Amino acid sequence: MSNPNSETDARLVRQLARNVDETFEDLVRSHQDRLFSGIRRLVGDPDLAADLSQDTFIRAYKALSDFPPSRIRQLKLQGWLWSIALNVVRSNARHQSRRPRQSQLSIEIIADARHQPETRALNSTDEKWLRGELASLPNHQRNAVVLRYVGDLSYEEIAAATKRPIGSVKSDVHRGLAILASQLKGNNQA
Repeated sequence: MSNPNSETDARLVRQLARNVDETFEDLVRSHQDRLFSGIRRLVGDPDLAADLSQDTFIRAYKALSDFPPSRIRQLKLQGWLWSIALNVVRSNARHQSRRPRQSQLSIEIIADARHQPETRALNSTDEKWLRGELASLPNHQRNAVVLRYVGDLSYEEIAAATKRPIGSVKSDVHRGLAILASQLKGNNQA
């Protein structure tokens, strides 16, 4: 069974290689909701997430405009966009670190309900509790969990986007979910 997202991305890559200007709007339409949703979960503030999403697409457009068609044809589009998005989020975090503020993460971490026990546990939990627990995960685990369950990226795409080995990405997702599930179990017993 083929993934419709990867088929759409393959079509977009072919069209982008022919003409970036004519195809870029289709790229934005195809990826804007999932990208915004994932970034929102990483930064918490919907207005900031909208700005960072827009910045991601601006950077993508500039890069694509400079790429030769042969390089565009080699892109793994979704992973490449998330790589840009994570860099934009990290850059924003560095900038904001000079002015610390309380981050409010959105609770809607899991976009599609997978049939894993950890996911069911996450979906059934209290919003304020999960916001705090997600924020307490190390960045690499939080990024991996959000990219996997919000961005719906494969482990290979997450590895490319985060520039981490695939084994580390799998471990980050597993450990992040295990921590959240463990905390949920402790929270339910309290």
